[in-house]
Amino acid sequence: MQLTLEGISKKVGPQTWLYDLDLAPRSGAVTILLGATQSGKTSLMRIMAGLDAPSAGQVRVDGKSVVGVPVRERNVSMVYQQFINYPSLKVRDNIASPLKLRGERHIEQRVRELAEKLHIEMFLDRYPAELSGGQQQRVALARALAKGAPLMLLDEPLVNLDYKLREELRDELTALFAAGDSTVIYATTEPGEALLLGGYTAVLDAGELLQYGPTAEVFHAPASIRVARAFSDPPMNLLAASVAPGGVQLRKGPLLNLPLPSTATEVLTMGMRASALRATEQAGDVALPGKVELAEISGTDTFVHFATALGELVAQLTGVNHFDLGQSVTFYFNPAAVYVFDAQGMLLLAPVRGQGH
Repeated sequence: MQLTLEGISKKVGPQTWLYDLDLAPRSGAVTILLGATQSGKTSLMRIMAGLDAPSAGQVRVDGKSVVGVPVRERNVSMVYQQFINYPSLKVRDNIASPLKLRGERHIEQRVRELAEKLHIEMFLDRYPAELSGGQQQRVALARALAKGAPLMLLDEPLVNLDYKLREELRDELTALFAAGDSTVIYATTEPGEALLLGGYTAVLDAGELLQYGPTAEVFHAPASIRVARAFSDPPMNLLAASVAPGGVQLRKGPLLNLPLPSTATEVLTMGMRASALRATEQAGDVALPGKVELAEISGTDTFVHFATALGELVAQLTGVNHFDLGQSVTFYFNPAAVYVFDAQGMLLLAPVRGQGH
């Protein structure tokens, strides 16, 4: 099934929720809608599903417009942040319901297979109300997968699960998506989740589609600072710079030997992901001395906020590391790991798109 969105926009009263956009998710693959809360992800998915109509534009399935076709007449499966199950049916019957509608054989075997993949096989004879929120969400996921619809829409389906289970299910879902024929649209606010799922990513911000392409390509070559911010957690460090003989001159900082196109404007903005900063020096590195303003541990990483002559920066270090407030530190980065944008941040100048880090 080929889903195509042409000139889609959505207005509600005086507010524009989606600005004019075109999108053709890759058939039989995963497309991630990546963006912060209120970036337009859910609005776009509701239009894809037929729950809402666009204010302008066309939604086509295999070339045929489906605008105005109600959701019940479309072969779509959906999973939202808020789990939705049939409360009067046991878990096994919730999962089996789409299989029974299709008149499939070996229903019990298929139900058990899905339940085992989602770690809910021990709950098959319980009712949804007897399960935790995370367990109920897994039931909803299993039912959506059982439906085997050609279009599967998942709106932040793992957000209400605990950290460890999210990690497990991401791996499981990646394998399940790869083994199926469905076009999967998966919305998330987390750049790390998009990278783990792979496929293709559409970056949304404030109702605008900023960039679409293979996930790794969008990550390594963000077309603008807005894309880089959406695809960086924590947000990308941004520093003022300018064109100089031999490369890029950081304001109050060193000269970086970086090739730039001849069209580069004199004033630049340099971007550097927090993960590009290291506590140990390697060959070719540039040093950034500073003082610690805040150090916080999140999961298996330590985020160090430190003040430098260039401004306040954030370093992401693997592992649990201890830093004292006010402690003098020096972090290092390789110039090849930075991004250079024009002054307005609207255009990536280095690295050249398609030749990312």
